[in-house]
Amino acid sequence: MQGRFHYYEGYSMKEVTFPVRVMYELGIKTLFVSNASGGMNPEFKIGDLMVITDHINFFPEHPLRGKNFPTGPRFPDMHETYDHQLIAEADKIAEEKGIRLVHGVYLGVQGPTFETPAEYKMYHRLGGDAVGMSTVPEVIVAHHCGIKTFGISIITDLGLEDQPVEVSHEEVQIAANNAQPLMTEIMREMINRSN
Repeated sequence: MQGRFHYYEGYSMKEVTFPVRVMYELGIKTLFVSNASGGMNPEFKIGDLMVITDHINFFPEHPLRGKNFPTGPRFPDMHETYDHQLIAEADKIAEEKGIRLVHGVYLGVQGPTFETPAEYKMYHRLGGDAVGMSTVPEVIVAHHCGIKTFGISIITDLGLEDQPVEVSHEEVQIAANNAQPLMTEIMREMINRSN
């Protein structure tokens, strides 16, 4: 896909996750997701690639709310939402190519505002390493459908507890554009090795 439907744009969760439902019907077995996010882990730097190991869902509406689709159980287990084998493969490729990868928990929020210093502090203390306005709904639906998922967040800005920094959409786009080739290199190699 080029882009996605964001909840903050006014789309419903059904609309946000509809492309994943289509992918499932087309027989897609593995989903790669990426996003730009604010880093809350003090060990992170702007431009880092964070492999998503887990997520925290702070969206006000759950993507599986309503009648259960027959693609999965009513109450899906969420223990390995991000596939461990795919994460290990990415780590191996990054090490071979000398690309810095960090790991962390992605916290998904509604948006469209960037976080206040108090929100960054709260989200980090709750266990988040990065925060963003996408990804979680699509991943939940993919997991419900039995689609293996691998996710990367590009750390485009930092919201550290003791160092509040103003952020603009333009700065986020610049950081994302600079890191994207490295992310693409890892994902392309993962795809090549799966064939």
